[in-house]
Amino acid sequence: MRITINEAAVCLGLPGTLPDAENTVLTSVVTDSREARPGALFVCVPGSRVDGHDFAAAAVRQGAAAVLAAGPLPGINVPVLVVPDTVKALGQLAGLWRDRTKARVVAVTGTAGKTTLKEVLAQVLSLGGKTARNAMNHNNQIGMPRAVLGTDGDEKFWIMEAGISQQGDMDDLGSVLRPDIAVVLNAGTGHTEGLGEKGVAWHKARLLKYLAKGGKGLVCADYPDLVREARATETDICFFSGSGRDAEFRAVYAGAAPQGAAVTPSDAYGLYRLWVGGREFDVTAPFRGAYGAENVAAVAAVAHMLGLDLQAIRHGLAQARMPAQRFNQVQAGSWLLIDDTYNANPLSMGRMLDAAAERAAGRPFVAVLGAMLELGSQAAMEHEALGRRLAGLNPSAIVWKGLHAEDVRKGLTLAGYAGPWQVVTDAGEFMKTWQTLQDYGLENKAAKSGGVVLFKGSRSNRLETLVAALSS
Repeated sequence: MRITINEAAVCLGLPGTLPDAENTVLTSVVTDSREARPGALFVCVPGSRVDGHDFAAAAVRQGAAAVLAAGPLPGINVPVLVVPDTVKALGQLAGLWRDRTKARVVAVTGTAGKTTLKEVLAQVLSLGGKTARNAMNHNNQIGMPRAVLGTDGDEKFWIMEAGISQQGDMDDLGSVLRPDIAVVLNAGTGHTEGLGEKGVAWHKARLLKYLAKGGKGLVCADYPDLVREARATETDICFFSGSGRDAEFRAVYAGAAPQGAAVTPSDAYGLYRLWVGGREFDVTAPFRGAYGAENVAAVAAVAHMLGLDLQAIRHGLAQARMPAQRFNQVQAGSWLLIDDTYNANPLSMGRMLDAAAERAAGRPFVAVLGAMLELGSQAAMEHEALGRRLAGLNPSAIVWKGLHAEDVRKGLTLAGYAGPWQVVTDAGEFMKTWQTLQDYGLENKAAKSGGVVLFKGSRSNRLETLVAALSS
């Protein structure tokens, strides 16, 4: 970004002229004083553990050119922009920079897979021009505006993810982004603790209300509640499908990518039949399973709407890579470890279980799972339902970490699962359990053709530590 201090002050409704600051240009925004550099605006963000206001002086010593604060800061020798709410003010500044960009802005939201979609889409669109995106899942009222303000301003495309967990979140994010294309990937049970009253679909579809003039919504047709709420916004929408529904853009899973497919590094890639622009063709993409069809259709739809030709779409999908901790696969002896540990909700959990079971294809399949959080009053019911779903996949063993073990166990029992079940608290216990499972015979069963272990749970379970222990 390049915004003068006085331009920032005017944007925030403050006096238009600050002493010695008229021509000072802000070139970055930081919320961590250790990241401050000359030209930076340090934003004081209050938190539950630390308050950014306590670190303003440190940021100035690091070279910060100005400070955004919720009150006066005596002794600070750079301009201090005082506002009632520093987080909302950060969004206002991002909105100012968004007004100045000539980039086509794409906003992505959904319950499951939105970070993966954003990352793969950015890789595809980069074939058509310079592309910016928010890093990984920095998608809230702090991370997303910082990503916007971190752009150079000469990009052709911005791909920004909008993540919500509370009522009103989408209004904060949508009003900053004002996207040219708003993608609502899906809507399912997730963050229901904060989004329960009007329903997840209503809150996700809210993004469509903030389309830029001439903008278009792109909504998955596979979720009836989402389709209803999207249409209720009375905005310009087209639909895509990953399950064979009649839609303008659609894709279906056609199995593993053929051996030796061009730029495919491993059999982690799948083959998808895609319908775009009235044409039907096959693409290789970095997904293995039916869930990937939704992502493939959405990526192709956005790229087509932004002017990329079919050859670029095909090539972009084939060379794309999955982000970290999203169905990443590594071989450890005879076992294929699938690391999908970044987060979990009922929609994403079910999809990854199905994909991992399909990946096992009759070989031993072990599910190493953790609790799904932020489900509020639905938590016990959803974990029991998970147990029932697990039983239907007939895994060779199940290892659980975190809360709601009793609810999952109840679902397993009711559905007739009689295989090994073990609850662990850390990597040490997990490795002891793993050894017990080997003694039980899993290693022998996997020796000839290998087996598959899926690791998935909400962030706080830190299941990546179990992946590291088993793969070391």
